[in-house]
Amino acid sequence: MVPSSPQQPPAHLTASGEPSLQIFHICVFIIYLTANDHAILLPNRPQHQLAATPRPHHQLGRAPLFRDPFLENFSSGFPSPEREARLQDSCTLKRGIQKLGRSCKWPDGAMLHLSAHHRPFCCQLLVLFCLLHPGASDQPHSTSNNPGEEALSIQGVRGSSVELDCRPGPAPVAVLWSFTPLGSLALRPVAVTNGASSRVESGAKALGVVSLRNTSLVIEELRESARGHFLCQTLLVSDGQVHTTYLYLTLAVLVPVSKPLVHLSDPSPIEGVSVVVTCAVREGTEPLTFSWRHHTPQRPEEVLVGLSEPRLQLDPVNRTHLGWYSCSASNAINQLSSDGAFLDVIYGPDKPVITVEPLGFTEDGFWASEREEVTLSCLAASNPPSHYVWFRDDSQVHLGPTYIIARASRTHTGLYTCLAHNSHLDTHTQSTVQLTIYYPPKGQPSCAVLPTLGVVTLLCTWSGGFPKAQLHWEGPQGIGPTAPNNVTWSYTATGLPNGSIFTCMGQHPTLAMPILCRVTLWEPPRSPTCGTTATVGDQFIMLSCEWPGGEPPAMLSWLDGHQQSLGEPSSSPAVYLLQAQSNLAGREFICRGSHPLKGPGSHCRLRLEAPQLAVAEPRVSVLEGEEAWLGCALQQGTPPARLLWLRPQQQPLEQSAYGFILHPEGTHLRLQVRDADPAQHRGTYQCVAHNAVGNSSQSVLLEVLRYPAPPNVTISRLTYRRQRREVQLQWAIYGPGNLTGFLVQQRASVSSSEAGAWEVAASDIEPESRDRRLGGLDPGVLYAFRILAMNHHTAGHPSEVKTPVDPAFSAYPAVLGAAGTGMVVALAISLLVFQYAARHPHTFPYLSRLLVPMEHRQHQRRSRESTEAPAGTETATTTSSSDPVQESTEAPVKVTLTVTATPGVQ
Repeated sequence: MVPSSPQQPPAHLTASGEPSLQIFHICVFIIYLTANDHAILLPNRPQHQLAATPRPHHQLGRAPLFRDPFLENFSSGFPSPEREARLQDSCTLKRGIQKLGRSCKWPDGAMLHLSAHHRPFCCQLLVLFCLLHPGASDQPHSTSNNPGEEALSIQGVRGSSVELDCRPGPAPVAVLWSFTPLGSLALRPVAVTNGASSRVESGAKALGVVSLRNTSLVIEELRESARGHFLCQTLLVSDGQVHTTYLYLTLAVLVPVSKPLVHLSDPSPIEGVSVVVTCAVREGTEPLTFSWRHHTPQRPEEVLVGLSEPRLQLDPVNRTHLGWYSCSASNAINQLSSDGAFLDVIYGPDKPVITVEPLGFTEDGFWASEREEVTLSCLAASNPPSHYVWFRDDSQVHLGPTYIIARASRTHTGLYTCLAHNSHLDTHTQSTVQLTIYYPPKGQPSCAVLPTLGVVTLLCTWSGGFPKAQLHWEGPQGIGPTAPNNVTWSYTATGLPNGSIFTCMGQHPTLAMPILCRVTLWEPPRSPTCGTTATVGDQFIMLSCEWPGGEPPAMLSWLDGHQQSLGEPSSSPAVYLLQAQSNLAGREFICRGSHPLKGPGSHCRLRLEAPQLAVAEPRVSVLEGEEAWLGCALQQGTPPARLLWLRPQQQPLEQSAYGFILHPEGTHLRLQVRDADPAQHRGTYQCVAHNAVGNSSQSVLLEVLRYPAPPNVTISRLTYRRQRREVQLQWAIYGPGNLTGFLVQQRASVSSSEAGAWEVAASDIEPESRDRRLGGLDPGVLYAFRILAMNHHTAGHPSEVKTPVDPAFSAYPAVLGAAGTGMVVALAISLLVFQYAARHPHTFPYLSRLLVPMEHRQHQRRSRESTEAPAGTETATTTSSSDPVQESTEAPVKVTLTVTATPGVQ
């Protein structure tokens, strides 16, 4: 509740007229309130004008007991002002509260009688409140605001709650609230209370949710129809007198502002025209205040300062006006903001701007490196966004703002044109750039030092590439020349220390860092080394001189024994060829070397000599089957000689010869003879050395000795086993001799003219063994076997040849097995016979009497007699003639036992 400045109440709410119309209103409303109890308050009207309607007791206090047009008018509002003016107040106050009575007479003769019989005291006071008006007593009671004074002004917000306080002095007997809408003279009852109970008029729902809190009127969910004047009338009892007070209130209902709505006169204008943006509010109590906000996709939201009107004029509109527009409306109650409305300004396209990544500028345009990804981007300001088309040398290559060359090559060099098109305005612009593809030289710069006497010549080359790479030298004493592709720098070596470093730096636009190559000058270690070799066929002798290391390489030259130069100086290695002749033996040659960082005097000497040989042992003896080693060493020979071994038959031995292995070890050549055999390996071997100057040879005698003969062997037993697929061989030895094992041979035994070759049946037999089981035989083939004693590789005389035979039959195991089996079978049959005889005693009576006791037989006899017929003679005759036991006593019993003997296999 928001109080405000007092206002003048309406004329019909003042107390200047006599009698007061308000008293009538209160009177009628109290009559309506109290008429729901035991007494009936009705105007004095003819009986035929009343329509009696019975009412349940639980609905008392909600509606009149009888339907009457007058009460029906009251339930919907007060009587008309014309009838109120004609009402004459003729009420007289009687002495005493218990005998209170008053009558009101209408001009048309109708009387309103009020009766207070059998009423509580509070109801009687309500009747007094009905009958009294301010100043009814001799000394009127003070009121909240006297007639003619301005009414208090109170503000409420629609949808919220407001409380109207009557603010009486002493505790009132009854309080009545009434309401008059703005622009109306009709006073409408709202609520009444006597402290103990209260009543809210049903028509008060138009004001909101109305309730009474003590004497205050509370309206929740306030409605706009509650805007008007409220009158609070109270009934007080003071000093034994009844008084009434009045309070005039004016309620102003404020309406919150509704959510604004932004409207664009043209949502998609073309740049340069005029656009009006309007902020519309459906409802809200004035005054209203407006503010505007503008938000673009690229920038944060900004407040448009200085714009407080609901209408925004954009004249002319441009591309900066593009974006969302929202407005805020506020009043004294609240503030709400609208949703954004998008203003889509149509413009463009501007002239395209082309960028190249990675970025590289040339005089004509852009450049990019070969084999890298190149991105050409085109951007032309336009709305709607432009459609882009890329051309290379007048040929379309791509659609879209970005053209990506995944792997640039030299063929991608050319003019690139970007065409931007605005489909809405059907306009287009274009831009063209030159793209050049750069590529570096292959590899890296190559640095070299030319071997010249007294001067260091540095050479750096790096050819190819576009544009050409720039090269320059840097040394310990300054910077050398610069040139594209290759650069040469001649530097005086005087005073240069060993280990001086010279750097060649190569630069190219496509390389982030320069590529370097370095040369370190250092003198070669030690001194030159001389050597000689012969060509194929020993036609020429090649003199070679090496002095490895050093930068630049050392210069070498050959001299003969008379200090005469042989050929031109050259870097290491220096080679000189001589025609092979026998008179070159003993001649000396000199190799002289020179280096810029080293003084003169470095050289080496070489003397040509024929080869000289030596053998480890001139005679070698080994036993048969062992290994023999023959050794040969080259003692001297320049150029180096070739070594080889000759067989006793004067045939050269190759590495692949069977039974021989050559082991070259520098100047030594060893010959290994495996599994020496007297027939094949015994004899004289020669080691031969040969070079371009001469030859040399040495002989070695190889003797292969046999082992002593082993003792003789004879076969003592040879029998078949397992269906002739195996044989059991036993033998014996006799005579002196050493043994290392036995060898068993076999072959198919056929006629002597067609006998097959002997095959080895077993060869890994220990010398202590005297028997052997041989398997894998074919039962359909008759084999012959023999055995030999072995002493290493020496075999003894073979034994006699024998064929296997079947082993002799042995019945003893078979008989024992058959006897055991027969006993088991006989025992089983006996048990079965005894069991059958016990169950069928008539079949074997004698055996049954041995098995069944006497008492048991008598019991069986009595059982049979009790079951026979009464005629004893017939029974006896029948029994004697048909006794199965008697008939079967002579029947023989046959038992057959079968024993099968199977010969065992040993």
